Amino acid sequence: MPSDPVHLLLCPVCHEGLSYGPGASRSLVCPGAHSFDAARQGYFNFLVGKGTAFEADSADMVAARSDFLSHGHYRPLADAVAETAAPALGGSDPVVLDAGTGTGHYLRALLDKYPASAIGLDISKFALRRAARLNPSAINIVSDVWQPLPVADHAVDVVTVIFAPRNPAEFARVLRPTGRLIVVTPRPGHLAEVASATRLLAIEASKEERLASSLEGHFSERSVQELDLELDLQATDVVSLALMGPAGHHLSRGDLPGILASLEPTTAVSARFRISTFESRQSTQR
Repeated sequence: MPSDPVHLLLCPVCHEGLSYGPGASRSLVCPGAHSFDAARQGYFNFLVGKGTAFEADSADMVAARSDFLSHGHYRPLADAVAETAAPALGGSDPVVLDAGTGTGHYLRALLDKYPASAIGLDISKFALRRAARLNPSAINIVSDVWQPLPVADHAVDVVTVIFAPRNPAEFARVLRPTGRLIVVTPRPGHLAEVASATRLLAIEASKEERLASSLEGHFSERSVQELDLELDLQATDVVSLALMGPAGHHLSRGDLPGILASLEPTTAVSARFRISTFESRQSTQR
């Protein structure tokens, strides 16, 4: 049975190790007496200081994502990520860090196939409420990926980043020398059939090059897998797509009826993904 990864966590204030506090209430404390109580839904909030300019997903965006993913449309992607992570999870008591875990959907699929200790990070408390219910054995933390990650050095076997921001220096710090960074990004043509109606942002042709460039200095590319899914989506699923991604920050509930009215009852949609695996440059230089 996977161990509780609490011993791998660092206080976001002083960066000392954390442990569970005394008593029946679930709290995390450090030697400097900084304390973090679990929310009623089971997650911990580690946001301290000024914070980030990154806009957290709203409750409506998270609900749309949960609804869309619950229908299984992206299940082949979740399975592919789990299989990609598998070779790095063969040791004793492996640890996964899901950076930008969202509702915990992809982490759940991985843990169902390969039991591991798990830490889920996201900046949206609305997402973490759902993630904590879906992955109760994981430590689920509201945290800013642009700040130092609340995880010890070289503590993690796999970092997954699925449609989420990346902090290469911090990912390199928390990964073990044999660890893997797995990044999922959309490819040009992703959801193109509904992009106009749903105001989805276009995928840049240079996105792959920008990803490699952003990680240069910390990681070397190990493998790339392209995954194409041909989906037949109900109009309500397409509306969920509009609301669940970055475009959702610019949509209101009042926009949704007009989008729904513009759609056919069923639409054939192409989903185009790239699953990129990276290894630390330190491991390649050993």
